[in-house]
Amino acid sequence: MHHPLHIALVSASDLDGEHLQSVHVRDLARSLTRPLTADGEPNQVTVYTRRQDRAARGRVKLAPGAAQVNLDAGPARPLSDDELLQHLRDFADGLRRRWSGSARPDIVHAHGWIGGLAACAVARELDIPFVQSYHGVAAVERQAGRQVHPHRDRLEKAIGRDADLVLAGHAEEATAVVRTGVPRPSVAVVPYGVDSELFAQVGPAMPHGDRPRLVMVSEDLGSDVETALRALVHVPDAELAVAGGPEREDLEHDSAVHRLRLLAKELHVADRVIFLGRLPRKTLPKLLRTASLALCLAPHQPSPTAPLEAMACGVPVAATPVGGNADEVLDHITGIHVPAGRPVVIGRAIRQLLSEDTTLHGYSIAAGDRARSRYSLERIAAETLRAYLKVLPVPEPEPRRRRTRRSARPTRPPPSPADAHRPRGPRTCRSGARSRPPGWDTRPR
Repeated sequence: MHHPLHIALVSASDLDGEHLQSVHVRDLARSLTRPLTADGEPNQVTVYTRRQDRAARGRVKLAPGAAQVNLDAGPARPLSDDELLQHLRDFADGLRRRWSGSARPDIVHAHGWIGGLAACAVARELDIPFVQSYHGVAAVERQAGRQVHPHRDRLEKAIGRDADLVLAGHAEEATAVVRTGVPRPSVAVVPYGVDSELFAQVGPAMPHGDRPRLVMVSEDLGSDVETALRALVHVPDAELAVAGGPEREDLEHDSAVHRLRLLAKELHVADRVIFLGRLPRKTLPKLLRTASLALCLAPHQPSPTAPLEAMACGVPVAATPVGGNADEVLDHITGIHVPAGRPVVIGRAIRQLLSEDTTLHGYSIAAGDRARSRYSLERIAAETLRAYLKVLPVPEPEPRRRRTRRSARPTRPPPSPADAHRPRGPRTCRSGARSRPPGWDTRPR
């Protein structure tokens, strides 16, 4: 890439939060400013989102060369999917006004299906290359038990078929996108990245006891936590620390936490289970550094960043081989694969691994190395830029410079007087054939 790019990232979600899409878009925006080659110029990245707070400024600097633009589209507060769709035209009009002038980007990359609806329409109208990332397909989320908008399947298919390229976070998502009807050549896999400066092996850690600690980060405290509690029965020497769910001060009043605590008492493991509530992202490394093993046991659509953050802190992972887990956790190299929903098998596998200190230490080294080398933000940004280049128009080659001086040709010496009377032989054509000697044609003239 010989010239810097102006990249537009579009998302209708709240980018000031700490959920998957907001963290990914912010990290990607900062990382994409780096040029693809060492001698290249930095790229310019602008993140377009909907204003969620009246006090938010219209333009916020994210990093040198990266900024966030808050567009007015509907009330300045978080909205449901149905409410967002009602104000989608206002969001698209804001993008059109920006991109019709000097802020026209070289490429548009939308995140989420609602942001994709607005960005795809405007990009096609203005003839700008368009890339889509879903961060979860409707069919898979429905399988995971989450509520899905009734028109989302049809709209995701329309966006994907109209996009120049669809970027999936892992192989399973790419397969799900193809099943919706998007052509396979239009789908590429670019995984999520991990901030290796924040999630590192060296740093402060939370206080903990002498027991081996199992750590689980679960956003909604679903069936994966219940599986972990049942597996803990078969790991008698370990304790389980669970991060996620409500804020810590609201744990006592949360129905999901109350149900899980009752289950822990029935299983006689309540004294070895710690519910920490939702932790700020900056606090997660302190918890992960206390872990002997991280658990990622969701049967469907697990968090693609939870294993990476644990591995970056040098923690092996016991994971179900679904979603991003299958790509990120290498079985018996950076952790182990365990079957979903089988707590007895999971518990026995964990107990055996914790009893092998040498193996566990080797997994820890391999996990940290894989997270830093394969999933660093710099590498993910470079892979994203290479994907962009596949759909960007090929620049016209520069015209060749004309020679100012023509090379001198060797000249023949002038014939001598003796050569003038010497008979000439048959001449040779450029093709190598001998020409006819003079007088060969005997036809009357």
